[in-house]
Amino acid sequence: MDGVEEVKSRLSVEDVIGEYVQLKRAGRNWRGLSPWTSEKTPSLMVSPDKQIWHDFSSGKGGNIFSFVMELEGLDFKGALELLARKAGVDLEQYRTSGPSRGPSKEKLYQANELAAHFYQAQFIKSRVAIDYVSKKRQFTGDTTLAWRLGYSPNTGSALVDYLKSKKFTPDEIKRAGLANSYGKDMFRGRLMIPLADGQGRIIGFTARILDEGEPKYINTSATVLYDKSRHVYGLHLAKEAIRKNNYVVLSEGNLDVIASHQAGVKNVVATAGTALTSQHLKALARFTSDIRLAFDADKAGLAATERAIPLASQAGVSLSIISIPSGKDPDELIKQDKSKWLEIIEKPKYALDWLVEQYEKRLDLTGARGKREFSDVLLPVVKQLDDKVEQDHYLNQIAKILDVSASSLTEKMAGASEPISAPRRRAKEPAKLTDDERQIAEKNKIEEHLLAILMNQPKLLKSANLVTTKMLSSAAQKAWRVVNQPNYDPKKPVQNLDDYDKILGLEFEELYQGLGVDELTYEVQRLQSRLIEKYSKTRKSEIASELASADDLRSEQLLAEAKKLDNLLKQAIERRE
Repeated sequence: MDGVEEVKSRLSVEDVIGEYVQLKRAGRNWRGLSPWTSEKTPSLMVSPDKQIWHDFSSGKGGNIFSFVMELEGLDFKGALELLARKAGVDLEQYRTSGPSRGPSKEKLYQANELAAHFYQAQFIKSRVAIDYVSKKRQFTGDTTLAWRLGYSPNTGSALVDYLKSKKFTPDEIKRAGLANSYGKDMFRGRLMIPLADGQGRIIGFTARILDEGEPKYINTSATVLYDKSRHVYGLHLAKEAIRKNNYVVLSEGNLDVIASHQAGVKNVVATAGTALTSQHLKALARFTSDIRLAFDADKAGLAATERAIPLASQAGVSLSIISIPSGKDPDELIKQDKSKWLEIIEKPKYALDWLVEQYEKRLDLTGARGKREFSDVLLPVVKQLDDKVEQDHYLNQIAKILDVSASSLTEKMAGASEPISAPRRRAKEPAKLTDDERQIAEKNKIEEHLLAILMNQPKLLKSANLVTTKMLSSAAQKAWRVVNQPNYDPKKPVQNLDDYDKILGLEFEELYQGLGVDELTYEVQRLQSRLIEKYSKTRKSEIASELASADDLRSEQLLAEAKKLDNLLKQAIERRE
């Protein structure tokens, strides 16, 4: 796999475009407003299945790289570098020539794996760490081994010295997240909790202090391997249980996850605190659509739930909340009564219902101030729900609680800001198209629509037999040659079209799916006449310019060509009618 393919494998097209455009689910695809036009109806379509996008209003389309190139004004190299940073991909490992500026990912995996072994060996020597794990946390020896818990000695550079003895360079150790900027150990005097990817490879660590002091937890900084916005702790050991139970519990703490697994409830994972992201939800959605949060009902937990509800709606998953008895965390509850833990995770409350209840308890809803604060908090959440029926349900529920009209809430919601989800990057102001550029864009759109039908319904080619290769743009010419091959099969993948065939497939789904043969035949003939009209207009303009300096023979040839164009257009219009 090269750098481009690895970036594509890590980033979904809907996540990348969702940073610029608000997307809403439309069947299997996503839909949003075009960032290039001022149209008020969604014309930008995004296909997760095909990993491509197409903007019907401007005729632009492609993959994640072409989108960033268009929006950011970058060349391919710049777009690749931007997306590689977002995906946590080190492009240097794919360089084929010249000096490498960084270690390979495999080298960083090896460093983290050796670090985990080192910390485990140190754990056995530390009475403080053993007492904390076995007595305070009540983890068994088997649990400690399964989760590879360790201890980082407080000696300054013990791990760094060990890795150097294994032929790792200071740069490799630092890039693995194991050394600080001074070249000393990143973690010292702490319980070490290895962080693993979905395949169980160590990508970083969480380090917990064993006595009093702050910060209580330190995580590996962002590296090529570790990105806290994507990493789900414990997924490698929980995924089979998630599949079996068809739901997952998401807790705040890594040690809560370990305690739950030890108690036999293994469909439990964690994120880095309450910072739940769409990437976390998508990772979990591969195993189940039922996601249950075990967050504290404090200010941070409420804010996390407010952020998570719209993300879950956009990801198409069901989000609910597990209500833990006041003053306890999952680890304490499990130690007290593990059957109680199992009982509460099986009785979650739908997230937005839970959020409404929490603010009902916290605010005085008898006065205007409390009603304003209640609606200020909840309306931005409701506004971002993808399902209009669900949105309407909560508007009516909030109106009933506040004893106000639903219409007044609808009016207020229309002006409500959306501070909950991550801010979208502002697209660069598009340059205005010249008349010639506009004509080219319109022609490209016509030929794409025509080819979208023909590539999916090649039997209709006979209805477009007035079209010739020279009328088409270079991308369309490739597709035209493919569809005109005697052995062309629309069900088989096409090579060397650079996603153009996928874009055409998306266009067919959105514009023509479900139409009968007669309707499609008419549409082919209509598009053929429009394409010939556009081509004829452009070519006749070129002929007029050339006539000004042409000799008699050339003039005759040009005039004859112009007459043929007129006849061709007349023929195409007659067929259409």
